[in-house]
Amino acid sequence: MNNRTIWFIPVMILFLASCASLRKGSSRFDSSQSIYVQEETQPARIEVKEEPAVREPAPEPAVVVREERVTTIEHTGPDFRYYVIIGSFRVLENARNFRTDLVRQQFNPVILENEEGLYRVSVAAYNDEFEARSRISQIRRNYQQYSDVWLLIRRR
Repeated sequence: MNNRTIWFIPVMILFLASCASLRKGSSRFDSSQSIYVQEETQPARIEVKEEPAVREPAPEPAVVVREERVTTIEHTGPDFRYYVIIGSFRVLENARNFRTDLVRQQFNPVILENEEGLYRVSVAAYNDEFEARSRISQIRRNYQQYSDVWLLIRRR
């Protein structure tokens, strides 16, 4: 006989003997004697009341503040110290178009020009900084599309 057959026969006998112990009823383990086996019981029902989550308002982003020398374009009226800026443009025609859009949204915009030739579109002007900051907060709350509104302080 060859060497493979000699090893194959004892391995098969061992394998078949181990499979015989897996047949039904051949197990010697009695679960009633084990301290680790527990009877199946229904878990106790616990009622959990969920309270509505209290939402804290997200902190408002800091207001960007810039100080510039500006002059009003196409507007006659008093000059103010604090302006609420909602848009900036290099081209005057673009600023005018944006102003038209803002009028449709019930704003009263004014175009300002700074020393570098940028056109700032302001929707509110005040001589009191607190009032200007309050208006910025109001715009951020009510007009999400203008969340980048900022404060311009007119340099004298």
